[in-house]
Amino acid sequence: MDESVNGHMPDIRTYSPLTLAFIGDAVFSLYIRANVVKKGNAAPGRLHEACSELVQARTQSRMIRGILGELSEEERSVYRRGRNAQAPSRAKHASMSEYRHATGLEALFGYLYLTGKEARMEELVELCLKCYEGEL
Repeated sequence: MDESVNGHMPDIRTYSPLTLAFIGDAVFSLYIRANVVKKGNAAPGRLHEACSELVQARTQSRMIRGILGELSEEERSVYRRGRNAQAPSRAKHASMSEYRHATGLEALFGYLYLTGKEARMEELVELCLKCYEGEL
């Protein structure tokens, strides 16, 4: 990441929650794709199908609500900021509530990514997948 004009790294806590969600969307998708690929080699179309539902706002909303109790206070705070952000658009196949919860999840992943907390992201993806599969 680039340094600011005064030579210091920017404070990630001051970033807009929608900026965090912007990068978090890509990061969450990458972690989901990596988990799906680790399960075995498959044609790209099948891989896409396996990942597609997992990164939809409706599914992300269900996941984050299922793992909220596992988040630290700092993580919950980032999630709430993302959830409460006034996004200019919404998902095609999700309610506004589902979209907001998904934005909160993405903001959390953006924050964790930008603060270098890879191990925590892996833990949370595992929890999200357990929630999706009904194991949590």
